[in-house]
Amino acid sequence: MLTRRSLLAVTGGAALAALSSRGAGALAPPVIRLSILQFGSAAWELAAMSALGRVGAGGFALELRRAANNDAGRLAFLAGAVDGVVSDLLWAARLKVEGRDLVYLPFSCGEGAVVVPAGSRLRRLEDLAGARLGVAGGPLDKSWLLLQAHARKAAGIDLAQAAKVAFGAPPLLAAKLEQGELDAALLYWTFAARVEAKGFTRLIAMDDVVAGFGIAPPPALVGYVFEGAFARRQSETLAAFAKAAASTRAALAGSGAEAEAGWAAARPVMQAPDDATFAALRRGFIAGIPQRPPEAERAAAARLLELLAAEGGATLLGPLRTLPEGLYWAGARGL
Repeated sequence: MLTRRSLLAVTGGAALAALSSRGAGALAPPVIRLSILQFGSAAWELAAMSALGRVGAGGFALELRRAANNDAGRLAFLAGAVDGVVSDLLWAARLKVEGRDLVYLPFSCGEGAVVVPAGSRLRRLEDLAGARLGVAGGPLDKSWLLLQAHARKAAGIDLAQAAKVAFGAPPLLAAKLEQGELDAALLYWTFAARVEAKGFTRLIAMDDVVAGFGIAPPPALVGYVFEGAFARRQSETLAAFAKAAASTRAALAGSGAEAEAGWAAARPVMQAPDDATFAALRRGFIAGIPQRPPEAERAAAARLLELLAAEGGATLLGPLRTLPEGLYWAGARGL
């Protein structure tokens, strides 16, 4: 059941998600102001975190600002309107190299896939030659760059030239795929899961692409990004949040009453119109939970950054060539 507390965890604005059971005279817990995508998977985690009692009782409160898109969330963070934002590792690393004081806490290893209709003639990577291929994002999307590198290495083809490529927003490409206007589409994992629930299948998962370069599983390229000053000033608060996040993911990955309560709280913000879609999104979220120790996670990310630097160069990464020191939050070592 979605309680008032779990509802507040996803409503954003000035809502505090940590109205705990403390008495009226008790000191309010420290507040973490976060910008999250309105229906992004972090919103699922935070709704479950609140419903399972990890907020408030965990020693912190949450003030969530819901953003319509990534750019809006990043602008709020850069303007100081929030303490942290759910964003991309490469974006955070580039800002760090350019002198911004911030830290990164991994959230999800979830990657996308090339999806095709059931019964498609496309069965191997080589079959994409001549196919109408939709690609989420633009020419410098990291998944597209990695897929091209993998196609050259594994199949000897230049996908950018061999396929009929159309770039676009994931919802549009998913719709075009369903309508038969595309033969295949490279989609982010949540959109891939949604069309898979309708009977579409994976031609190749980005997990397998990354594994082809000796990195398995992929590192978490999405995480919580915090201002460095906040992380130092509120180190205990951030540690409590990180512990609550890890505990919530463990609960959601498990079984039994706690897992079901967490997913029941998350479902209203998952935009899952049916049980098949909900089940596909649930599986995808669990598959994307980071499992590596912090140092191994950083090493995997550094290796992936090398590959992306070779593919996208300065146009993609600006001055970024290696992961900057101090990017990963040091407190994660104790989790």
